[in-house]
Amino acid sequence: MGPTSALTVAARGHGHSLQGQAQAHRGIVVNMELLKKPEMHVHYGKLPYVEVSGGELWINILHETLRHGLAPKSWTDYLHLTVGGTLSNAGISGQAFKHGPQISNVYELEVVTGKGEVLNCSEKQNADLFYSVLGGLSQFGIITRAKIALEPAPMKVKWIRVLYSDFSEFARDQEYLISSKHTFDYIEGFVIINRTGLINNWRSSFNPQHPLQASQFNSEGKTLYCLEMTKNFNLDEAGTINQDVETLLSQLSFIPSTLFISEVSYLEFLDRVHLSEMQLRSKGLWDVPHPWLNLLIPKTKIHDFNKEVFGNILTDTSNGPVLMYPLKKYKWDNRTSAVTPEEDIFYIVAFLSSAVPSSTGNNSLEYILAQQKRILDFCKKSNIGMKQYLPHYATQEEWKVHFGSRWETFLQKKQVFDPLAILAPGQGIFQKAMHFSQ
Repeated sequence: MGPTSALTVAARGHGHSLQGQAQAHRGIVVNMELLKKPEMHVHYGKLPYVEVSGGELWINILHETLRHGLAPKSWTDYLHLTVGGTLSNAGISGQAFKHGPQISNVYELEVVTGKGEVLNCSEKQNADLFYSVLGGLSQFGIITRAKIALEPAPMKVKWIRVLYSDFSEFARDQEYLISSKHTFDYIEGFVIINRTGLINNWRSSFNPQHPLQASQFNSEGKTLYCLEMTKNFNLDEAGTINQDVETLLSQLSFIPSTLFISEVSYLEFLDRVHLSEMQLRSKGLWDVPHPWLNLLIPKTKIHDFNKEVFGNILTDTSNGPVLMYPLKKYKWDNRTSAVTPEEDIFYIVAFLSSAVPSSTGNNSLEYILAQQKRILDFCKKSNIGMKQYLPHYATQEEWKVHFGSRWETFLQKKQVFDPLAILAPGQGIFQKAMHFSQ
């Protein structure tokens, strides 16, 4: 219909995009989950991979690949998301320090561009489109097929949690672990402020190493930092895994009485958030507003950020988990469209809040959004060098600041692959059929 039409198109996966970004006002929203081709197929060989539809859920991919003794290398914490959705952003979890985000673990894509062309692309074929689409916020094309890298899947996981009261020690240990050759397979951190009975809540899934000391630990009124780690193993390694874990833990400075360990299957660990979802659904607490804010903070600024945000702005973390853990820039392919801070190590800090619709208190949507605005204002005023992950901005000027020196490249790629700005209008980056000016 060309530039005379206001019609736009957005791809919607499992419905977890923020701020209505998977919507197209008076346009077409494509339900990607209904895209059933190609059927999932696992390929063996020196570089095994699974070929899937862009609308396939990661949880389904996990179930299918495990049947073949394989699994994708990099994950998100929550698996009930589509392949196209996470690859359009980055796909981050506690394995990203080791394998990079999900966009660093893709061999090939099939993409429908804004021009309506259906193109296969990879590092060697239509490479410009391939790297543009990965982390490209659906601005250049809709991912309809992907080949995802696989590795041998472990059977079991040692799942460990410990607490810190000193942020410097917490950050130092995390940075040490992600930089060590011999380390854990998954590393994430959490910030916990003024949570009553924290240790007791862990007991339903974890065993304390020192039960008596753990029972005497009090979390109320404190700002604590939880380090969560896993070590993967198979049954024939059961004899040595405890020694490996003990050796790694001996190098850390956590509070000894807060060491909790569990042993679960690989599937149980990866799908852990779904269990929480089911519990919340049963209480009617899942289908509520989730005003999430995800920030990437340079390592040199993380102490300033921690001091202000967790010392002044936030008084508790009762509205949802707050994640904080470091990532390594060199694991992110800089040819993709994903934007990260300039430093070699940066932290993801994710405020995963849930609001109570009828509330006017500290758990209301208005209160949480106001709190998040204070955090963003602080970052801007203090020149933190922060980049948003799953970004949302109201104006193109803000998007230009987000992309920085990469804005011109992003703009040029838009002209090539979606010149009429038909795709993903909900991001608010481009207007339909706008006149592109250099």
